[in-house]
Amino acid sequence: MRWDLMVLASCLAVAGCVGNSMSEQQDANVQSSLQYDSVPCDQLLAQRNGLAQQYHLSVDAKPSFSNPAMGFGPFTPDMRSKAKRDADQASGKIDAMNRSITRRECGKPAKQNKLALPS
Repeated sequence: MRWDLMVLASCLAVAGCVGNSMSEQQDANVQSSLQYDSVPCDQLLAQRNGLAQQYHLSVDAKPSFSNPAMGFGPFTPDMRSKAKRDADQASGKIDAMNRSITRRECGKPAKQNKLALPS
């Protein structure tokens, strides 16, 4: 029994050290929104909508994180399918685009300066 536990622990440790752990890969899906600030609003909205449509995601998608049991996150190998990993990465991009869109107030009509006489 002890030998089996030792082998299992070493396999989990090696799997986590390879750089393919579940938590490491999920953390990589979170992106900075600053990279999208130089993209014009209309193009950014079109990119976000296209990405959401391509991966069948909502335009309000956010990256998801699993909850591994008992602190084994860094040692749990990423066993998601390639399609799931790509969709999770796309949701991270969509979230970053949404933060840029919100910060720059894209899609909102420009404020109009009305000249009116005081009453």
